[in-house]
Amino acid sequence: MDFLDLLGLLLLAATAWLWLDSLKAREQAVAAAKAACNSEDLLLLDDTVAIQRLSLGRDGEGVLRIRRVYGFEYSGTGNDRSAGSIAMLGSHVLVINLNLSDTPEGKVLRGPWN
Repeated sequence: MDFLDLLGLLLLAATAWLWLDSLKAREQAVAAAKAACNSEDLLLLDDTVAIQRLSLGRDGEGVLRIRRVYGFEYSGTGNDRSAGSIAMLGSHVLVINLNLSDTPEGKVLRGPWN
């Protein structure tokens, strides 16, 4: 096995790890979005979230983690659609943003969704 074979194998392993880690983070984001919508008597539409942004960031201990921002849609009446977002660092939810009309900047939820 030469260097290029080893490099290809490492790249394949890193890709598989990123894919599995992203699936786990997405599942946690869906659960957090459902919990946030339930706490505000809203309906999470399509029961899913979609990745909007992917970058690197450091947590409170200085460890480099993957930062993901997911978008989702929710409804208060079932006849309308509003957009929200979830910011995650690694597998931890940082913030959930619901753009509710009762405040000018929307409502930012911080809570125990991990």
